[in-house]
Amino acid sequence: MLVQSKQKIYTLDEYRELEETAEFRHEYRDGEIVQLSGGNINHSRIILNLSRVLGNLLEENSYELFHNDLRLWIPRYRRGTYPDVMVVEGELVCTEGRKDEILNPVLIVEVLSKSTKDFDKEDKFRFYRSIPEFREYVLVNQSEFLVTQYIKTESNDWLFREYEGESAIVSFASVEVQMSMSDIYELVVFETQESD
Repeated sequence: MLVQSKQKIYTLDEYRELEETAEFRHEYRDGEIVQLSGGNINHSRIILNLSRVLGNLLEENSYELFHNDLRLWIPRYRRGTYPDVMVVEGELVCTEGRKDEILNPVLIVEVLSKSTKDFDKEDKFRFYRSIPEFREYVLVNQSEFLVTQYIKTESNDWLFREYEGESAIVSFASVEVQMSMSDIYELVVFETQESD
C-alpha cells in the first residue's frame, strides 16, 4: 500500500522569507511553494527584446516596465508569481511593508513554453483577471511568429486578437504603443522541434 506523505503548507510570511534568499524563484500557490522551471535561449531573448523595445517606447509616458525578477501578488487567490513582463501605469502599488511584490499591473506578457502554456492560458489568466487595474494579457509563442492578446473592454469583457507572421505589428492597447514581430523575435531561432 502506498502512503502519500502530507505536503508542507507554508504561511505567506514563511514563503516571503524563503524567497528573499532562494537561489531559484518560486511561485506561492495558497500555501504551496512551487519552483519555477528555467527558461531557454528563445524564451530569454524574447523577454529581453520585449523589455528593451517596449521599455523604450514607454519611456516618455507614465508607465513603468518590470520583467521576471519582480513578484506579482494576487490577493484574491493568494498567489505570488513572476510574470515575464509587467507594465504599471502611474504610481507603483506594493504589498504593504514590501518592495518586492507589486499589485497593480495594467499589462502582463507571458512567453509560452511547453511546460507552462496551458497554465498560462487558463488558470494564470483567471488569477490575473482578479487584479482591478489589469487590462491586457499578451502571450508570446516562442516556437513561431505567433502572439495572442486579450484586451479588457469598457464593459469588462475580454476581446481576443491574434497576430501571426514575421511582418505583423502588435498593438499593445493598454499602453497605446506598437511593436513589430521582428522586434519581438529578434535573434530568435525556431527549431523544428521545440525543447523546453
